[in-house]
Amino acid sequence: MPDPAPLAGEDDLLVGVRAGDPGVFARWLTIAEGRLRDSLRPFAARVDVEAVLQESLVRVWQVAPRFVPDGRPEALLRLAIRIARNLAISELRRSRMDPVEPEFLERLLSDEERLSPGPDRGSDPILRRAIEECRSMLPRKPAEAIQARIDSAGAEPDAVLAERVRMRRNTFLQNVTRARRLLADCLRRRGIDVAMELS
Repeated sequence: MPDPAPLAGEDDLLVGVRAGDPGVFARWLTIAEGRLRDSLRPFAARVDVEAVLQESLVRVWQVAPRFVPDGRPEALLRLAIRIARNLAISELRRSRMDPVEPEFLERLLSDEERLSPGPDRGSDPILRRAIEECRSMLPRKPAEAIQARIDSAGAEPDAVLAERVRMRRNTFLQNVTRARRLLADCLRRRGIDVAMELS
């Protein structure tokens, strides 16, 4: 999936939003809402995304006057995404659903790559280092299988991915399962709450 285009004009609106101008905030919202909704897509089957979105916007409005941008593009959008995803995680916990089931972990890892492909996109350097270290410790076959899954972003069937990495479909699925388990265990050993950190 290609990286989304930067928000045109967000930096120009930031001063007005921080000053508490509701008209400027409304203009910012028109250019930010689609990306904010996209960031909540992994949670759509588990939480009321509309309620989370509305609550996150209220919180962005409340913290905007105290918000200090970090100098990188889309600072307010990155803040809004973090707030929205943290709220979604809280909703998961309230509903007693396990946010670290293997498929959910894989989707969040994939989403983290899409939303924050490099240091200039505002990713958490400690989290990214932990993920990279844990991935580097994966045995070769599970590493190849999970990377094929993430790269395809659900666009190709497992049989095609298995063939691409020269595995039988069953072996491919076993390696994906093993990679998920090893990644989750490795991150847990580092004291990382996977669902919260990837929000």
